[in-house]
Amino acid sequence: MIRIAYSPVYKYTLPEGHRFPMEKYELIPEQLLYEGTIEKEQFFHPQALSEEDILRTHTKEYWHKLKTQTLSRKEERAIGFPMRKDLISRGRFIAQGTLDCARFAMNGGKCALNIAGGTHHSFADRGEGFCVYNDIAIASNVLLSNNEVSKILIIDLDVHQGNGTAKIFENNSQVFTFSVHGAKNYPARKQKSDLDIGLPDKTEDNVFLKVVQEHVPNLIEQVRPDLIFYLSGVDILETDKLGRLSCTIQGCKSRDEIVFEEAMKREIPVAVSMGGGYSERIADIVEAHANTYRTAMDVFG
Repeated sequence: MIRIAYSPVYKYTLPEGHRFPMEKYELIPEQLLYEGTIEKEQFFHPQALSEEDILRTHTKEYWHKLKTQTLSRKEERAIGFPMRKDLISRGRFIAQGTLDCARFAMNGGKCALNIAGGTHHSFADRGEGFCVYNDIAIASNVLLSNNEVSKILIIDLDVHQGNGTAKIFENNSQVFTFSVHGAKNYPARKQKSDLDIGLPDKTEDNVFLKVVQEHVPNLIEQVRPDLIFYLSGVDILETDKLGRLSCTIQGCKSRDEIVFEEAMKREIPVAVSMGGGYSERIADIVEAHANTYRTAMDVFG
């Protein structure tokens, strides 16, 4: 059975005027339940990530600043959220959710999805771009440290390069990082993934999907991972305020189909984190994200 990580603490209220679409974390599960794509028993509520597991990825100094609320104004601005204790706590539940999803996928579930996560701009020693903890990096390091896996492939198809993830694993041969992103989009200073493909502004479905289809099967064969982490951001949409690409909702869905079908074909478990989505209409964000769950159910369910 496909499992889905979600907790009421995923909900979060930002100050008035902040344009990050936090409401999507509540609307996506409601939509999936309403339409019958998933059943209530598929949800599980992760616990808070332990300090020990945080420190497998993040530095002691950064963790101390988070838990004591002593980030500098500059560090807080880089993250983009006002730092509050409940935000720091929320991230621990989300990161644990990604780790739990990986274990569910590996232990017979084939695929598991986190309603949140995909916080790939977080470095070991700092946060950036709406990312406090790096959930996929944390989960990868825990699994590797416990010898639960020996090789991981991270497929990051969010519109922004996974700069924090790339930097964390730059010298780790057990993790292969693959990022397809807008070449001129945030971050201005890219890190070096194992494979980066930067796409020009206004790239449409046909080009985006061709890149994904050309590389995903080859990388799975080349890396031969025990597990795939898939970051399925929907900020590649033409309607996205921060995206700069020109993909459609159907293109987003076709992208998910490629990743899931290639993994299923080779019997590689997949743990999915949602990543970004900033379209003007919340309905577009929810529909594009919901397609990832519908597609997972079609392929793995």
